Amino acid sequence: MNAILDWAIHFATLCFALSMVFGTVRLIIGPAAPDRVLALDAVYINGMLGALVLGIRFGTTVYFDIALLIGLFGFVGATAMAKFLLRGEVIEP
Repeated sequence: MNAILDWAIHFATLCFALSMVFGTVRLIIGPAAPDRVLALDAVYINGMLGALVLGIRFGTTVYFDIALLIGLFGFVGATAMAKFLLRGEVIEP
């Protein structure tokens, strides 16, 4: 692997991990519920991108499937959370 690409992968992994830490802190101590929903979005997007970077680094396609599942479940979870905050229930009768 190219030295510049290797350095960039390490830097991106560090940035995504740091961003996930900050997002988790905001998710735990967020002042309001909409802040927590945005923090959840940030955490799952950074987790998905971190999995993609690891897939590039190790050269395997398993991480790409994992990133797809993280994106799918994160979107469904954030949508359910936003709907709960707007209407007070997720499943309507």
